[in-house]
Amino acid sequence: MEGSYDAVYTAVGAGVSAVYSIIVLVIAVLTLVAMWKIFTKAGKPGWACLVPFYNMYCMYDIAWGNGWLFLLTFIPCVNFVVGIMMLFKLAKAFGQGTGFGFGLLFLNTIFVLILGFGNAEYIGPQQ
Repeated sequence: MEGSYDAVYTAVGAGVSAVYSIIVLVIAVLTLVAMWKIFTKAGKPGWACLVPFYNMYCMYDIAWGNGWLFLLTFIPCVNFVVGIMMLFKLAKAFGQGTGFGFGLLFLNTIFVLILGFGNAEYIGPQQ
């Protein structure tokens, strides 16, 4: 009798895991598509969002005007601060305000979709 409960728990666990994996995959694909649109709006090649490290270089170039600042993300503790600053600078580079920067920070996928598919235009890095 006890063995049948184990089979049920295993089946439920596998089902929950499968649903969770599908949801994560959908969110990842949506984020990549939105990043592709952001890169093309900023005059960068869309495929750059798929290449590790080069995508960070391009993102920092879009937000700061200097792509090599992405190297700061390899310094512990500094990476946290610089990453947050990059999101706010990204919002300003597309003519959005501080509130949009907080949206990028806390609800990243949703606000990246808004930035990529919305009517925001790239105006360049702001001070």
